[in-house]
Amino acid sequence: MAQFDPRRQPMRLAPHVVTAAAAVSVALLAGRVYQPAQAEEVPVLSSAQMAAMEAQAFAAANAPAGMTAPEAVPVQIRRGETFEQAVRRTGVAPEEASAVAATVANAFDLADLRAGLRFETAIAKPRDGRGDARLIGLTMRTGPASQLTVSRSFDGALRLRSLEEKVTHETVVLKGEVERSLSASARELGATASIVRSASRLFATKFDMQRDIRASDEFTMVFDRDVTEAGRTVGVGDLMYAELRGVTFYRFKPAGAKEAQFFDASGKNLRSAMMRTPLQNFRRVSSGFGFRTHPISGYKKMHQDIDFAAGTGTPVVAPADGVVVEARRWGGYGNWLRIRHNNGLESGYGHLSRYGSGIRAGQRVSQGQVVAYVGSTGASTGPHLHYELWRNGQRINPAGVRTQEGTELSGADLAAFRAEKSRIDRVIASGGQKRPALQQASANGLRSAQG
Repeated sequence: MAQFDPRRQPMRLAPHVVTAAAAVSVALLAGRVYQPAQAEEVPVLSSAQMAAMEAQAFAAANAPAGMTAPEAVPVQIRRGETFEQAVRRTGVAPEEASAVAATVANAFDLADLRAGLRFETAIAKPRDGRGDARLIGLTMRTGPASQLTVSRSFDGALRLRSLEEKVTHETVVLKGEVERSLSASARELGATASIVRSASRLFATKFDMQRDIRASDEFTMVFDRDVTEAGRTVGVGDLMYAELRGVTFYRFKPAGAKEAQFFDASGKNLRSAMMRTPLQNFRRVSSGFGFRTHPISGYKKMHQDIDFAAGTGTPVVAPADGVVVEARRWGGYGNWLRIRHNNGLESGYGHLSRYGSGIRAGQRVSQGQVVAYVGSTGASTGPHLHYELWRNGQRINPAGVRTQEGTELSGADLAAFRAEKSRIDRVIASGGQKRPALQQASANGLRSAQG
């Protein structure tokens, strides 16, 4: 268990700072009666104010008499457990856990808490090892940029504060060069996992992401996000623009369309293009299309598919929109999946470890959607993906398939697209935009940032 140190740089909205500040009052009040207090709303804290709070906590924090120095104790609510029961697991007395729960309930409905929610506590233990631990402070995030903190006032009562961090809405223009991989390079520059996935799906319609992309290839991604004053991303919008090796994609929603699509600079819809491979990450092509000696039977025969060597669990994505025809066990293919696409094309996938969520016969899938995961089921010598394509019932070489791309915009849609393209181009030229955001990032329609 790590010793609680108020000097430690906070990883989130200063949780350790606030819990350390709570130690100041508890050090003077060990053993006194606890009284729940009403929630107190405080103004949005600036970086300077947060720094001042940290300095004050460091200067004054001490262990209560007879107690060890406070230690940071993370807590996660278990299935079927109440907030009070979770607090009790830190070792504090039942009456203290009840007082903390009652205090938090003044500002937050504890019935809304779900299993898996995490919060942090600072706990001091008796030096002689006898008796209950003492809660020094508690912090719990209640929103993308807000949290509740529990500390003690000088009269011994529990004090509840609601802290709200300033949030800025940004349109980010992220530019870089590929180093180890496109996804790793983009993540290092600040792109979230969802943005990287979206961009990779687009680029996979034009490039073989394993063999065509080289170190020093330049890329650009443009997207909206909400960022706290401390630099933490709390909400991410959709990918707005992506460019790789001079190939560009602009996000635009035509009139009457159910969802936005991506177009090239001339207004051609790129959504219906077939992705070059159904894997965005694989080690190598272990067996190409053509005659080969079968690794198990030893006979030389026509190999009418491509095998991609990849680790078990590597996501397999649909190379184009389609409908699942089969998702079942099939002899030497092991776990087998077949998808019917437009233009008389069908794709097949063998040796899968498992299927994607909801994948079954009759299910519609979208280009780039995870439909399965690489495995080694059936007649297989190791983890890999068996990938084959048919056109009008005849097997064809997946590496040579060419499909017609989408139609071009015209009329009012083309004019609207050109206006949106010009706006995005201006944002890119300016290096991005910043403006004040609503305090709750979710109100702007942005997704909570995950990884």
